[in-house]
Amino acid sequence: MKKIWLALAGMILAFSVSAAQFKDGKEFVTLEKPVAGEPQVLEFFSFYCPHCYQFEEVLHVSDTVKKKLPEGTKMTKYHVEFLGPLGKDLTQAWAVAMALGVEDKITAPMFEAVQKTQTVQNVADIRKVFIDAGVKAEEYDAAWNSFVVKSLVAQQEKAAADLQLQGVPAIFVNGKYQLNPQGMDTSNMDVFVQQYADVTKFLVEKK
Repeated sequence: MKKIWLALAGMILAFSVSAAQFKDGKEFVTLEKPVAGEPQVLEFFSFYCPHCYQFEEVLHVSDTVKKKLPEGTKMTKYHVEFLGPLGKDLTQAWAVAMALGVEDKITAPMFEAVQKTQTVQNVADIRKVFIDAGVKAEEYDAAWNSFVVKSLVAQQEKAAADLQLQGVPAIFVNGKYQLNPQGMDTSNMDVFVQQYADVTKFLVEKK
């Protein structure tokens, strides 16, 4: 029995040491001006961003982070408009996806259409990705210029401005911390993804 308790104590100690290794200025940075009212875990991305594509479709960073988050923690994704010729339109399209609750349906095919097949060249092409993904044309059209979608576009733009977003992909926690991938272990991608998720969890729980 004593051995079991010693083993458990060792595991707890190992976890504490691991968590303590996450340092401000290395794996994450504390924002100079915290922003109140932002989603608990907020990820910014762009369908034009190659690294965002890698994070989402190859490394599955977002999925790994979601699985590691404490129960009840919400992860929100916002699209940025400062990349690519259709950046603003894709931000509006992402607002449509949020309004209709079809983010999971749209993410992969939109990344493929923008970056791989390059079949998204105008607003009609964006609409086609939604329709091909199973969204009803009339629902998409009704949402496109709706008050809800306009509000969600403004929300995405305001958050990027308030948090002084410099680039994507980027994750902010509680409007106070930003993850710093450059400070993490990139020698092994599996280790990097796990560390990215662990740091996010650590910051969510950080008081």
